[in-house]
Amino acid sequence: MPERRTVALVTLGCARNEVDSEELAGRLAADGWDLVEDASDADVAVVNTCGFVEAAKKDSVDALLEANDLKDHGRTQAVVAVGCMAERYGKDLAEALPEADGVLGFDDYADISDRLQTILNGGIHASHTPRDRRKLLPISPAERQDAAVALPGHAQEMPAPAPADLPEGVAPVSGPRAPLRRRLGTSPVASVKLASGCDRRCSFCAIPSFRGSFISRRPSDVLQETRWLAEQGVKEVMLVSENNTSYGKDLGDIRLLETLLPELADVDGIERIRVSYLQPAEMRPGLIDVLTSTPKVAPYFDLSFQHSSPSVLRTMRRFGDTDRFLELLDTIRSKAPEAGARSNFIVGFPGETEADLAELERFLTGARLDAIGVFGYSDEEGTEAVGYENKLDADTIAERLAHISQLAEELTSQRAEERVGETLQVLVESIESDEDGEVAIGRAAHQAPETDGQVVFTTREGLVPGRMVEAKAVGTEGVDLVAEHHELAEAAR
Repeated sequence: MPERRTVALVTLGCARNEVDSEELAGRLAADGWDLVEDASDADVAVVNTCGFVEAAKKDSVDALLEANDLKDHGRTQAVVAVGCMAERYGKDLAEALPEADGVLGFDDYADISDRLQTILNGGIHASHTPRDRRKLLPISPAERQDAAVALPGHAQEMPAPAPADLPEGVAPVSGPRAPLRRRLGTSPVASVKLASGCDRRCSFCAIPSFRGSFISRRPSDVLQETRWLAEQGVKEVMLVSENNTSYGKDLGDIRLLETLLPELADVDGIERIRVSYLQPAEMRPGLIDVLTSTPKVAPYFDLSFQHSSPSVLRTMRRFGDTDRFLELLDTIRSKAPEAGARSNFIVGFPGETEADLAELERFLTGARLDAIGVFGYSDEEGTEAVGYENKLDADTIAERLAHISQLAEELTSQRAEERVGETLQVLVESIESDEDGEVAIGRAAHQAPETDGQVVFTTREGLVPGRMVEAKAVGTEGVDLVAEHHELAEAAR
């Protein structure tokens, strides 16, 4: 009997990449590959790269080089780059990084098994040739659903029905012609793609050029995938895309998310639905109502503000200002006072003045956000902002980044302190060890995985990963909350 082929998937970047990795894992497992966690135990290490900003690209290159080092003293025979950085740069990445034995784009995902086998056998598969993926779909959103374009995570991608004899834990997650998916890990939380691509033209962002124009997944596909995840033991589903507030516009109903959320919340076994990536300019009263009043739907608002100075936002080709953004947050909290809110911001954008920075500080001080990400501006090739004048020097950008980051840390710690005394619905995610023994870690409704804070329990008694419990916040550790399990608190009285 021939030795089984082994493959490890190393995932960098956002939750959308995590979903893509699980699709690749499903395809490979269905074709007889053994999936292993450690790249040193794999014949092929597949690095799912991120190509968003310079720091993420550096992390991706470092991961590829680290995997390549395994070829000298491990089982690994080949290292392959996939994901956004591979899609964005293709041949240029292959030339700059000869340590990668293959650079594959999204068009290669449907044939990933054959591609890896060719590379493993010493063959050469031509590196991906980048192209502007916005041009692959019709301009009219209504005409995009039937387009024959490779879209990771979308049902039209697979040309033939899935095999009937799939390995355990692998499924066509949204219909007989849908992409396969296999979970990587046992976390009680999983992401589900709601859509792909983006039609917005923010002057600093290159994502639409390599992720393409916006296209929604059909509600039935999203529902079926959620049901499958529930069968795998998932308790919380996070809906991800480049812009969830546009969901349904290409399906003839921009309010489709408002009707889909209650259906997802009704899936047996699912305890919480979370929506990420919301555009402030596209927030609708009806969507706010559903997010703040539907049982099992987290009142969580991941709002892409980016700045609050109207002049900077106009230069970014975005909309809004400090007062309108604060009004939006007030509207949300009038309906759900405990609602969570987070955002990311860019400082040092071309033309940003001291007055603009002060306006951003005014917003941050009044917004009471639970989590804040701050990035210093850097040119991204292919974006409009590269050609802007009035660029700030690197030292000024670094100074502003340090200043706003420190302010953000202080403000989010204050916001955590405001939550002391709140009753929280916490999903227990892991049991970790420290010098005092084992500690239970979870997240409340206002905390998304990876990007936000977490809840640290005062005791792990009765707590296991995957259990949703009621707890009371009794203290803070920076942005993290310390909480007392409700049942234990009642017993102590």
